[in-house]
Amino acid sequence: MATIEAPRSPQEAAGAKAALRTDGTIRAVLFDLDGTLVDTAPDLGHALNLQRARHGLPPLAAAVIRPQASHGARGLIELGFDLHPDHARFAGMREEFLQIYADNLCLYSRPFAGILELLDALEARHIPWGVVTNKPARFTEPLMSLLDLAERAACIVSGDTCPQPKPHPAPMLAAAELCGTRPGECLYLGDAERDIEAARAAAMPALVAAWGYLGADDTPHAWGARAQIRHPLETLEHLG
Repeated sequence: MATIEAPRSPQEAAGAKAALRTDGTIRAVLFDLDGTLVDTAPDLGHALNLQRARHGLPPLAAAVIRPQASHGARGLIELGFDLHPDHARFAGMREEFLQIYADNLCLYSRPFAGILELLDALEARHIPWGVVTNKPARFTEPLMSLLDLAERAACIVSGDTCPQPKPHPAPMLAAAELCGTRPGECLYLGDAERDIEAARAAAMPALVAAWGYLGADDTPHAWGARAQIRHPLETLEHLG
């Protein structure tokens, strides 16, 4: 797995768009992690309910937690405790949640159905794949290792790899560089609006992973992705 020390600057990110003409062939595939590559909602929900129990609150149903799983600790703390980031208790509750999650990182998390078959198909075609996530590296890297995916990935760009996380294009541009491709030759899969926004900002084609953590209020048809797909193997139809 490749690592990165310094991403491109925002100025480089903006200037790169003029040089992204390609023949339409996809030479690398990049994935969001939570809700796209791996179903982490069971462990995130488990951690949130353990935290709620510490504070004398009953558990929330998995169906309630699942749509918030792509929004990280911020979304889960808002859901579980009705605390917004400007609340005095938010920072402490967030750190408590993250520690509970770290202690229960991969009890139930698994790649989504069809993901391993997709990765096998990409590797058989010699198409590198990687991860671009807003999840901090202290969770991303051990989780990928526990799932036996870290050594297979051409890159893992975490939420703190670059100075700016998604929806800023810097993580997308960093991942393309690590894969040895131009952004326009990468295909990005994500299940949240910020995923598609980041890809568009990097002039990178994107697909909405409809098997992910889409909420009832989400409008993926309006995000500007190339398409929505309902099964990972449909990705192969978009390699150009």
